[in-house]
This record gives sequence, structure tokens and C-alpha cells, in this order.
Amino acid sequence: MTLNAIDILRSNSLPTLLEQEIERVILGGEFAPGDHVNEKELALRFGISRGPVREALRSLDSSGLVEQVPNRGFFVRRLTAAQARDIYDVRAVLFGLAGKLLAERITDEGVDQLRAFIAEMDTAVAANDFEAYVKINFVFHEFIVVSAGNPTLAQQYMTLVKQLRLYRARNLMLGDSMHASHQEHHAMVDAVAARDPARASLAHARHVEAAKERLMSTAPNLK
Repeated sequence: MTLNAIDILRSNSLPTLLEQEIERVILGGEFAPGDHVNEKELALRFGISRGPVREALRSLDSSGLVEQVPNRGFFVRRLTAAQARDIYDVRAVLFGLAGKLLAERITDEGVDQLRAFIAEMDTAVAANDFEAYVKINFVFHEFIVVSAGNPTLAQQYMTLVKQLRLYRARNLMLGDSMHASHQEHHAMVDAVAARDPARASLAHARHVEAAKERLMSTAPNLK
């Protein structure tokens, strides 16, 4: 961590910024599901006391990224197959609603931005550039839920996505799955651009349902 980053931590809400930084580390793959998150090591890493680290980890526990085990500490959450399926099912409903709301209120500028995301992902798919595709994919989905105009929906949806990211980044879009996923993106944007709420809702919900099936078929440990 850079000195500038540490200065920022010291001058703002420490537990909140620590939570964001630890979340970034976890979602970046430094910790795998089931790994112990050592409070003392994190405190030394950030040059602070253990109290703010513990508070940040408790917040991450509430969001479902880590779990606290009595007398043992905090561990990166390991989802069971049933939990992963349940999260995808709820996410499908929320994303379907996001698609509906977006189709009802999208502006011409919003449609242009969606088309720009699609064009970027077209390029990544053509080049079989998985890393570039994943980065744009996350931004694309976040843009949809934020632009839907329902902050509660967006907050709940992004919490679910964070819980699944450790698995999705490793198991989804292998082989032809990236191409299939992107075809669904085209259908979603076409429906929103047509200002068709029912069609957009269906396309967005189906996209998440298909993602669930791809995850289950490429991740034997989650079956």
C-alpha cells in the first residue's frame, strides 16, 4: 500500500476505507474462499491498530464476503452449491427489475453508453481477451443497476455480485461461455433501446439465469 493511500485512510473514515481496501484485496484474488483473514497481519500491512481492521471485517461479514468464526477469527466466505444457486435466483429477479426500470427511463445518452459498452465487449470477444471482457462486463452491469434509478435495488444487487465474484471470475465464461454471455448482452441492450420494459425484464433475468447454469456446469465443486 502506498504512503498516499495510507494518508487518505488516516484523513477519512478509517473503518469504511479499510473495508473498501480489504474488499478489493479479497475480490482481487489474494485470498481464496475459506482462507483465514488475519487481523494482525492486516493491521501491520496498513500501519494501524487492530480495532479499525476488526470493525471493517465485521462490516464485510454483514455484506457476506467474510464470516466470523467464534474463537478463530475471520475467513473468506465459502459458498455451498445451494447458497450460490439461491443468490443467483435472487439476483435474476433484481436484474430483471433493473432491466424493466431502465427501459422505462433510459435517455438517448444512456442508450449511447450501453452501445459503447457493447462495442468494447465486441472487441474483447473478437480478440478472446477474457481479462478485458470481465472488466467491461462488471462496469456494464453496474451501469445498468445504477441507471435503473432505484438505489435500494442497486445496493442489494451489488452485494450479491460481490459474494459471487470469487467464483464467477474463475469459473464463468470458459470456452464458448464468454460468447454466449455477450449475445445475451446484445439482447438486453436491444430491449432497453426499444423502450420495451417487459422484453427488457425478461432479457435481463434470463441473462442471470443462464449465468447460473454456466457456473454450475463449469464448477464441479459447486454442483
